[in-house]
Amino acid sequence: MIFAGVQLNPSTSDLPGSAALQSIADGIASWALIGALIALLLGAALWAVGSHTQNTHHSSSGRRAVLTSLVAAVLIGAAPTLINFFFNTGLSVH
Repeated sequence: MIFAGVQLNPSTSDLPGSAALQSIADGIASWALIGALIALLLGAALWAVGSHTQNTHHSSSGRRAVLTSLVAAVLIGAAPTLINFFFNTGLSVH
């Protein structure tokens, strides 16, 4: 079976509400970055307190929170590039 020449050309101006949807995505990204910042601060505080009181459980939990929040910030920042990369990779499949 031969398929018709189907094409996909994403455009933010083709549907009504696209600007609002983009604004919502930007707002969610902002909230996510603020959440990552709060997690980083709380994790650093937990890490410091746990380290100074020789509480290895709190120290390792704080360290894990710091690393997780940093990875989250990287993923939030890289999300548009990652999505575009994989979308363009998908377009190159024949």
